[in-house]
Amino acid sequence: MRIGLIRHGLTDWNAAGRIQGQTDIPLNTEGREQAERLGRRLLTEEYRWDHIITSGLSRAQETGEIISGLLNVPLLEPDARLKERAFGQIEGLTSEERVARWGASWETLDLGQEQIADIQTRALGFLEDLWEAYQDKNVLIVSHGAFLANLLSALYKDRYTERIGNLSLTILEKEREDWSPLLYNCTRHLSLDLAKQPE
Repeated sequence: MRIGLIRHGLTDWNAAGRIQGQTDIPLNTEGREQAERLGRRLLTEEYRWDHIITSGLSRAQETGEIISGLLNVPLLEPDARLKERAFGQIEGLTSEERVARWGASWETLDLGQEQIADIQTRALGFLEDLWEAYQDKNVLIVSHGAFLANLLSALYKDRYTERIGNLSLTILEKEREDWSPLLYNCTRHLSLDLAKQPE
């Protein structure tokens, strides 16, 4: 089984540096173009995908819909466990606004953020259920930056620490026990010339 972990495309809040968390912010025009670029890239590669699952938040859902349309791969029901980490009171705020409101050490405060252990538990639970249901399939998963970072941390500890980019692709493969990384946080499709990609 292979899974492709995709972070949704760009939103206006991403561009402004605002933490989105579980606030439902839609893709912007650039985010939609990013999703199209990834879809066109996937058309040219050897990997074949059987299903797409998203978090259900609109930025992930629309990213999945665009890729689904290009690849002609069915979009399954969203799974709420793929939602972004809940960030409580800091959702909607920029770094400057967070520091102005709570000081430079705001990250140490309890402002209603979902605990890391909790997000990792739901992420690993999703993977276990996915393996049980689709172990003979290849599945694209459209989720969110903090969710994906915490999932990778749960699987690989501190091996991967690079910030997960919008519309990045990470591919993991599992045959029996462990998930083996084949590709990490790749965004090369964002610089591809769309005119050279298949229609």
